[in-house]
Amino acid sequence: MAAYNIASGPASKFQRALNKPDTESTKIPKAVVSRLSLYLREMQQLLRENIATISSTKLGKRLGFTASQVRKDLAYFGQFGYPGIGYKCEEMVAEIRKILGTDRVWPVVLVGCGNLGQALLGYRGFSTQGFQVIAAVDVDQSVVGQKIEGLTIKHIDELTHLVESLGIRVAILAVPAKAVEAAVEHIVASGISGILNFAPVTLSLPRNIGLVEVDLARELEQLAFSVLQNAER
Repeated sequence: MAAYNIASGPASKFQRALNKPDTESTKIPKAVVSRLSLYLREMQQLLRENIATISSTKLGKRLGFTASQVRKDLAYFGQFGYPGIGYKCEEMVAEIRKILGTDRVWPVVLVGCGNLGQALLGYRGFSTQGFQVIAAVDVDQSVVGQKIEGLTIKHIDELTHLVESLGIRVAILAVPAKAVEAAVEHIVASGISGILNFAPVTLSLPRNIGLVEVDLARELEQLAFSVLQNAER
């Protein structure tokens, strides 16, 4: 993957860190924050199964972790669980959502409305976890002005106005590699605080902009390796 560095790009009055645990200042490992999402999904599934409580042993077993790992991870954020009962699922869902910052609605802008971008617009999982895509932008004049999944696609030149007027702090980047540089310059200048990057380019951003990268090809490579390893056993 190519690397693109915009660390020296223009500053913005809106550039602030997302309301999430600062893994550098609080010394919380990123892997722990990542596992929080797994605990959240599992607790939500338990509630769908009408299971009100679960022990650290059983929770760890469902996820492939040890009980001590579960307890250690959650201990970074406070004391949870009850002797002889374990964790109350409904309570834990609320607590973890508060820790992750998903106990509120996050307005999101989609940057890039090609095939992947349009698929992401149709994905309902974002809204169930507190993220609402309320705007979408592109540079392609054949796409700009179209209505997709209820949103009228705007030109990327309107990004700053959309961010300021709609209170958007999170962007989903879904542009091809050749369009990344220009798109990221617009995003940084607009005052966005966090980027979910689906573009096939590794980004290096100012420290006050959160970044999560989703490389679908890399995930498939990891899956292929796992399949081969299992086949050779």
